[in-house]
Amino acid sequence: QVRLVESGGGLVQAGGSLRLSCAAAGRTFSNYAMAWFRQAPGKEREFVARINRSGGTTYYEDSVKGRFTISRDNAKNTVYLQIDSLKPDDTAVYYCAARWGPLGGSSDSDYNYWGQGTQVTVSS
Repeated sequence: QVRLVESGGGLVQAGGSLRLSCAAAGRTFSNYAMAWFRQAPGKEREFVARINRSGGTTYYEDSVKGRFTISRDNAKNTVYLQIDSLKPDDTAVYYCAARWGPLGGSSDSDYNYWGQGTQVTVSS
């Protein structure tokens, strides 16, 4: 069992930045591929970014490339999502997810463990 707890969300103005964190507990964090998803009001949950176990490989959803950066610190059992140049369309609940193995895909069904989410609201 892996327990995930997100933090770092909040209310920011368009053009601002946030760094989301997801702290993991329960198993060897470095054995798990990680990802971030988000769910906007009235929409389905969508993939944002994913990272392999070592942190050396990352993938992003096209609309966030160049603005979002996923990273991890295995010594701190934490994965991060740096969000720059925020837009109102980025408003959503952001979730981190984990799966055992080297790298997960971009579907939420690829991941076994989920955090409770952190709200990001971007004002125009």
